[in-house]
Amino acid sequence: MTLAQELENLEQMRNRGALSEAEFAQAKARLLQTPAAPASRLNATALNGLRRSRSDQWIGGVCGGLAQFTGLDAWLWRLLFALLVILAGTGVLFYVLMWILVPQEPNTYHTPISTNS
Repeated sequence: MTLAQELENLEQMRNRGALSEAEFAQAKARLLQTPAAPASRLNATALNGLRRSRSDQWIGGVCGGLAQFTGLDAWLWRLLFALLVILAGTGVLFYVLMWILVPQEPNTYHTPISTNS
């Protein structure tokens, strides 16, 4: 929905009495404050957060990374890949491609630097 359409919807809601003047002003200000980003840019930004997991991995961390990214349990992703292997044979191909193309999450372990005085 474009900004103009959203403003028109707000105006209609105010005219019907669903919004008070104060609520209308707040909603309009909120709409005008947030810059509208193109949908393709939002999708690319979201995909940049996909990483293979270091902590939840059996082979390459792909299913653990997908679990963290989507909010689904890792066992569901493992089951999906297993079904793709059994039914169509493409599960191995998808898994290997993701293993190669998706970067691993950064190491969060910090080694203390010892200073010998």
